[in-house]
Amino acid sequence: MLNYVLSRLLTFVPTFFGVTLISFGFIRALPGDPIIVMAGERGIGQERYDQLAAQFGFDRPMYVQFWEYFTGVLQGDLGNSFVTKKPVWDEFFALFPATLELSLCAMVLAILLGLPAGVIAAVNRGKFFDRALMSTALIGYSMPIFWWALLLIIVFSGNLGWTPVSGRIDLLYYFPDPTGFMLIDSLASGQKGAFWSAIRHLILPTVVLGTIPLAVIARQTRSAMLEVLGEDYVRTARAKGMSSGRINSIHALRNALIPVITVIGLSVGTLLAGAILTETIFSWPGIGKWMVDSIFRRDYPVVQGGLLLIAVMVMIVNLTVDMLYGLINPKIRKR
Repeated sequence: MLNYVLSRLLTFVPTFFGVTLISFGFIRALPGDPIIVMAGERGIGQERYDQLAAQFGFDRPMYVQFWEYFTGVLQGDLGNSFVTKKPVWDEFFALFPATLELSLCAMVLAILLGLPAGVIAAVNRGKFFDRALMSTALIGYSMPIFWWALLLIIVFSGNLGWTPVSGRIDLLYYFPDPTGFMLIDSLASGQKGAFWSAIRHLILPTVVLGTIPLAVIARQTRSAMLEVLGEDYVRTARAKGMSSGRINSIHALRNALIPVITVIGLSVGTLLAGAILTETIFSWPGIGKWMVDSIFRRDYPVVQGGLLLIAVMVMIVNLTVDMLYGLINPKIRKR
């Protein structure tokens, strides 16, 4: 098992370097000069421009800028924001709980609905439930996030008035947020109605962000279950008179979980990418909206550091998925 873990950890080195290089080059490939963007409509003289370029290191060759950035990253320094002057670390982890709360809720929704939907569709292959569930999953997967979000806002916020349009909680509530998770902090505040307000603000973003992972998990679960249900040991279990529920839940589903877990792990990247649009539409104060605002402002350190930290989190999730492989199927540990 130790060799298995070490082999996965070794893949971190080239991946980390590649992500650092890509994040460094991405923001610089966009049109627009960060110094001119910061100056705004006031403009800036050439002398002041040269001073700021030297201050931010833009007057140095590109490879020198990258090497200084990369060595700083290795020392845990992601730089300071051009706009707020605050360390990127501090800004990221101040906003990350909001994104994590939304992503966890979306993933829980996707798993709780996607797994049963896939199992039901596989058990009823070719029947009404199978066609209905898979057609719904295909529709959910095909809908653009921005269109789906606006549609839900029009129906549930505009016409019915059931859910808020934006934000994390009503403005009339104010309390400390030590954890950054609004559900926890609102519940701990003891203010009447605060927790319910946080839930109402979370419903639409969760549904929008969780729709695509839900559809993917449902379809992958169905495919994996159909493959497992055709195995010899499943037919043997049926011949021995074992109940269908026991066969499906213990023998079939457990062996079908490996590809499903892979999809769940890969969905983390989808959630973080989808969170950018979702947070922007719902004015959700997380890292997605923070990254979009920073791109428009050409805030190099924020965009570079944000992309790098998100990539590292996805890498950690993928490593965790690999570890789960070894727990579910011991044969994988020996590879």
